[in-house]
Amino acid sequence: MAKSLLFIPDISGFTKFVQTTEVAHSQHVIAELLEVLIAANTQELKLAEIEGDALFFYKEGEILSQERLLAQIETMFTAFYSHLKMLEKNRICPCNACANAPKLKLKLVAHCGELQYLEVQGNRKPFGQEVIEAHRLLKNSIDSENYALVSKELAKIIGLPIYYYSKVFRFKEGQDTYDGKEVAYIYALIDQHRLSLTVFSEGKKVFFDTPPNLSHNKEFLISATSLLEYITNYGYRHLWVKGADKFEYNENEVTRLGSEHICVVNGKHLDFITVTKEVGPGQLVYGEMTTTPPPVDAFYQFYILTPTAENRCRLQVQTYWTARSPLKKALIALFIKRIFKKNTQIALNDLEQLVSVKPKKAM
Repeated sequence: MAKSLLFIPDISGFTKFVQTTEVAHSQHVIAELLEVLIAANTQELKLAEIEGDALFFYKEGEILSQERLLAQIETMFTAFYSHLKMLEKNRICPCNACANAPKLKLKLVAHCGELQYLEVQGNRKPFGQEVIEAHRLLKNSIDSENYALVSKELAKIIGLPIYYYSKVFRFKEGQDTYDGKEVAYIYALIDQHRLSLTVFSEGKKVFFDTPPNLSHNKEFLISATSLLEYITNYGYRHLWVKGADKFEYNENEVTRLGSEHICVVNGKHLDFITVTKEVGPGQLVYGEMTTTPPPVDAFYQFYILTPTAENRCRLQVQTYWTARSPLKKALIALFIKRIFKKNTQIALNDLEQLVSVKPKKAM
């Protein structure tokens, strides 16, 4: 029987990350990273299972060449650390989960062997001694949580030298004992600075040389970080922004600069994107803009939160818009400005009622 490749990328620090940070946001971050790793599967590996913080891939009856295996490993590390860098650059949430996400690491184990399969309700999954051994290799004596490990058995088959050296990889020997059996492997610590990380554009920062067209202030009996969660979590929008048919957004993403959501009003789609602006020290800010609501050409709204006590803050909503044609300016002066002002005041009152009925702990 031909041997098969076993390939397991595992996110390091997951348990500590979830236990010591905000659970909802940490789950979103991990889910995003798992999706990034799945998308980085360039060698048509089969996904047997998602194992919490890890992915179990295999290549049935086939082992990748040395070149293809190393390329696949490098691709996954590059995608993983590129995404973390993007999260770091575009973060708006101050919670511990979002702040500590860039500290997560990736370890990856590659092994091989003859596989057996278990089929349950149409799902076919590898099992057997080699599968157990591949998973045990994740619990090794390597003094790092950021490495690529290739079993010596696999390295021998693909002709990968023990001390293979390249820009990304510097392999060393290692071995550990599992149930009385010594398992040898080679491993390379991965330095993300040696990877060609994807360059993501930073979220848009907006500058204005005029005061806002409208400004509202309101005191809230809730911490600034908790109130920010209500504002940035689009799952709450329908509870305090009335008049919309629905809100469409990525439920598995923590809102950050560049995040998009759609507000559907009377069947019309208003496309919003998250932006930011400069605020004072200690203040939190969330902003969004759209070019779709008539009659304005562009509409910006910023929520600026200033902590005033442990569980108290002041929220200022600044609204800006642009309109080039004289007709649009006339319509705004006569009707639209009054509508914007009324709707914002109603939304803030509903937001106050929401947070008072369902208070959140400080993030």
